Amino acid sequence: MAIDPRKYENYESGKKTLWANIGMHQFHLPVGKPDAQVFNGLITLVYDNLDVLMNRYKEFLDGDEKYSALKETEFLVGRVDNMMLVTDPWGTQFCILKSDDAVEDRAANVGAQPVVEGHAPSEGLCLEDLTVYVEHGANLDGIGRFYEKVLGAPTIRELSSDQSISIAMGERQTITFQYHPDGELAKDIEHHDFSYDDKDEDADVSLPVYPSNNGPHISLYVTNLSKAYQMAEELGVLYVNPRFSRRAYTEEEAIDQCMFRLIQIVDPLDEEKNVILNLEHEVRSCITKDGTKYKSCPLINLP
Repeated sequence: MAIDPRKYENYESGKKTLWANIGMHQFHLPVGKPDAQVFNGLITLVYDNLDVLMNRYKEFLDGDEKYSALKETEFLVGRVDNMMLVTDPWGTQFCILKSDDAVEDRAANVGAQPVVEGHAPSEGLCLEDLTVYVEHGANLDGIGRFYEKVLGAPTIRELSSDQSISIAMGERQTITFQYHPDGELAKDIEHHDFSYDDKDEDADVSLPVYPSNNGPHISLYVTNLSKAYQMAEELGVLYVNPRFSRRAYTEEEAIDQCMFRLIQIVDPLDEEKNVILNLEHEVRSCITKDGTKYKSCPLINLP
């Protein structure tokens, strides 16, 4: 992937969060406190050339010292035809596919992340799918209804099954919720890590108190932030993570900051509003309240 110039000084110093860009998509990589975040699912990336990656893996196997940081970790690589399965040093699993059309998959005419001056764009073309593991018997249809109601993201029936549900994140990306591949024995599948350890002496005591979430979160853009906020509020799933300085407690604050967070996924048809799973979302607006493009939005032309 490519180093984002907005965090390049962190890369040089070896401290704090890094942003790693792949096409128009991006990973935020915080320092583990104390442990790294491990995503309980499968991240699917698309590359133009898998042979380049496999050659680097062979160098690692041959003992090349530039890969010494990968030794004695969870790092593992396998390949079947035009697909690689990779476990990163901390245990997160990736599926890497070979592109059929690199220009189409990179979609540079649609959007892109910034590149450090003098650096090439990322070898990786895009993040195609994020598969989130859930317990067997989880309410998949309820998850689909949640995304449709709150985020306006429709279910893709032809990609779904009795074991999974795939949801369109725009025209080029999906999020999939799948029963854990370990079967019914897989229990306590969580995507959050709550704590009340963070103390904010300047906090407004009149505001709701939320736990910090130290687990992974996903970030996405919507075309109508106010509507998404109102739908989330109606379902009672709004969330503020004290880990971050940007905090939207009201719709007005969400519009000012071009974002809000939610964490509980519930079925809109469930009167009890039982939580299907916790997965933190940072929901962003493509535009600011004055109608200009939000500074971090990678799209060239707004929808």
